[in-house]
Amino acid sequence: MRLVDSHCHIDAPEFDSDRADVIARAVQAGVERLVAPAVDAASWPALKAVAQAHPQVAPAYGLRPEHLTLLREWIERERPCAVGECGLDHFVDDLDPDAQRDYLIGQLKLAREFDLPLILHARRALDEVMALLRRIGGLRGVVHSFSGSAQQAEQLCKMGFLLGIGGPVTYGRAQRLRGIVRALPIDFLLLETDAPDQPDVGIRGQRNEPSRLVEIAESVAMLRGESPDYVAEHTRINVRRLFGPNLIALSA
Repeated sequence: MRLVDSHCHIDAPEFDSDRADVIARAVQAGVERLVAPAVDAASWPALKAVAQAHPQVAPAYGLRPEHLTLLREWIERERPCAVGECGLDHFVDDLDPDAQRDYLIGQLKLAREFDLPLILHARRALDEVMALLRRIGGLRGVVHSFSGSAQQAEQLCKMGFLLGIGGPVTYGRAQRLRGIVRALPIDFLLLETDAPDQPDVGIRGQRNEPSRLVEIAESVAMLRGESPDYVAEHTRINVRRLFGPNLIALSA
């Protein structure tokens, strides 16, 4: 299989001691590219350095409440593959919902202005995020670690958004998610690990890493009644369609 991890935090401190080995294991497993979204301005320089040291890593720059002017400067200078990770999180109590909303709207507008895809998160906030996407308009992207309903999945696909599918799909209890993955056209699916978070069932409670994308691809293939190679190839095509041809070549 030739795979793309559409969402992992390879720049996270959990990988500081063995990052090169982690990336080498991913490549050996067939994971050719790692899309690495930042979540705050303080992490941008370190992420840039990781991407410069490891050509497999494609950085995306985004923020949770920070300074939008700085983000614009980074986008203009660095030309990332996407804007993000950004979104709304109503799961964590001490996050100001109004501030989150304002910064998300700013980033949606930047994505539209620079014609870049979005890497979105939405925890207990998917309907609100979708409403903002409709309000701003002219947007495309992926909702990472999708955990919504079948109806929300269908609406997002109609809006031109893809769904990021990761470790949770490997758990038998995730019946709603597994049903969505089974039913949706493969054109709307991306594979991700969210490493070092969201480990699959085989490494429950342990540090996740991009090489585990193979387990996710195999779970998706099993649910859909397709071969892992088929799932790998078509999700790579989806990555290329969303993030652009420079991110991944399709030829052998």
